Amino acid sequence: MIEEDEIIDLRELILRLARGLGQIFGLALLGLVIAVVGGLIIRPWQPVSTSTRVVFSYPGFAKGEYPDHSKFQPDDLRAPEVIAEALKRQGLGTADEFQSQIRGALGIEGIISPAITKQRDLLQASGQSLAVYIPDEYIVTLSLPEKFPISREQRARLLSEIVSVYRENFQRTYTRTPAAFGNVFDALHNADFPEYQQILGREIDHIADYLTQQLENGKSFRSPTTNLSFEDLLEQTRGFSHNQLNERLELIYQSGLSRNRTSAMMKVEYSLRILGDQERHAMEDQKVFTDLLAQVQARNYVIETKSRANQLLPDASALSQDSDPSFANDTYGFLVRRALEAGLKVSQLQADKAQLLEQLEALKSAKGDAGNMAEVQKSFNELEPAYRELIDNIRKTQADFARQQFADAIRVSAAITTSNGISRMLALTGATGCFLGLAVGMGLSLFGIYIGSPKHN
Repeated sequence: MIEEDEIIDLRELILRLARGLGQIFGLALLGLVIAVVGGLIIRPWQPVSTSTRVVFSYPGFAKGEYPDHSKFQPDDLRAPEVIAEALKRQGLGTADEFQSQIRGALGIEGIISPAITKQRDLLQASGQSLAVYIPDEYIVTLSLPEKFPISREQRARLLSEIVSVYRENFQRTYTRTPAAFGNVFDALHNADFPEYQQILGREIDHIADYLTQQLENGKSFRSPTTNLSFEDLLEQTRGFSHNQLNERLELIYQSGLSRNRTSAMMKVEYSLRILGDQERHAMEDQKVFTDLLAQVQARNYVIETKSRANQLLPDASALSQDSDPSFANDTYGFLVRRALEAGLKVSQLQADKAQLLEQLEALKSAKGDAGNMAEVQKSFNELEPAYRELIDNIRKTQADFARQQFADAIRVSAAITTSNGISRMLALTGATGCFLGLAVGMGLSLFGIYIGSPKHN
C-alpha cells in the first residue's frame, strides 16, 4: 500500500512549471546566447575540411602494386616532395614547419561500398579465406583551422595541385623510357676501344629486354606518332646490332685496337679473373642442383613403386605423408629449373671467358695503327645518328603507349568541396546551450525557486 506522502502531486508540479515559465524561457535564451557567443569565440580554432575523391585505375592495382610491382601506398599522395612541389607552384609557404602542418592536415581514407562489405562478410561466414581488399577510390581531405593563413579558395587550389603533382610524378616514373637509354655514346668518349664491346653490348641487351617487356604489355599497340609497334622497334634494334654495330665491333676485335694497350690488357686480365671466380661458383651451384635432382629422381622412383604396390595390394599400408606425389613433382620441377639456369649460366660465363681470351691474344699480337684507330672512331661517329634515331622512336612510341595505358590511371572523381563546419558548429552549440538553460529553468521551477521573486512554498 502506497503511503499518502509518497504520492506525486502532478497538478502541483505543473503549477510550479507554469509559475516559472518566464524564467524557463529566459534561462533557455541565456544558454543559447552564451553558447553562440562561445562558439564565435572558438570559431578561429575550429577545423574546416576541404575534400575531393581520387580514383586509381591501372594494370596491377588490384594486386596492390604499382606498374613496377612495388607496393602501393595511399600515403604516397601526401609524400613530402609532393607537398613541397604543390606549395611551391601555388606560391605558398615552403618552410619545413609549414609543409609539415599541411602534410599533417591531409587525410586519406579508402571508400568501401556496402555491397563489397556484404560480399566479404558472406565469404567470411562461409569459411573462405579473404585476400586483402585494396579500395580503388579514396577521399582526400585537407582539414585546417579557420584562422590558418590560407583562404578557402587557396585550400581548394592547393588540394587540386597536390593531386596533380602526384599524377605527374606517377606518369614520370612509370610511363617514360629508362633514363639510361640514349647516353651510351657519351660513355664511349672516355672508354678504350676494347671496352666498346661491353658497353654497347650491354646497352643493346637492355633495350631488347625493355622492348620485349613492353611487347608483352602492348602486343597490338601501334604508335600514331611513329606508326611503329614494339615488335617493329625490337626488329629495328636487332637490325641495328647485326647490320651496323657488330661489323664495327668485329673490326676492333680482330685488329686488337687500343689507345693504351697495357691498360687494356690489364683490364681484360682482371675481367678474366672475375669471370673465373664466377664460373667456379656457378659450377658448384650446378653440381649441387644436379646432385639434388638425382636424389629426387631416385626418391620419385621409390614413391612410384610404392604407389603401384598399393594399387595391386589393397591391404598394403598407405603411403606416408612425406611421400606425397604432388610435393615430389613440385620439388622435381623446381630443381630442374634451377639446374637448367645454373647450366646456362656456366655456358654463358665460359663463352665470355673464351671471348676475352681471344681479345687478350689479339691485344698481345696487334701493333698500334693510328690510321685504323682514326677510321674506327670515324665509323662509330657515323653510327651515332642511327642510334639516336632508334632511341627517339622508342621514346615517342612509349609516350603514346603510356598516354593510352595510363590515361585514367589517377583521376579526380568528385568536385572539391569545403564543408560549412562553422554553421553546423554554431547550430550544435546553440541547441546544446538552449537545452541546458531550459533544463536549469525547469529544475529551479520544480524546486520552487524563482529568480527575482520571493520563494513560494
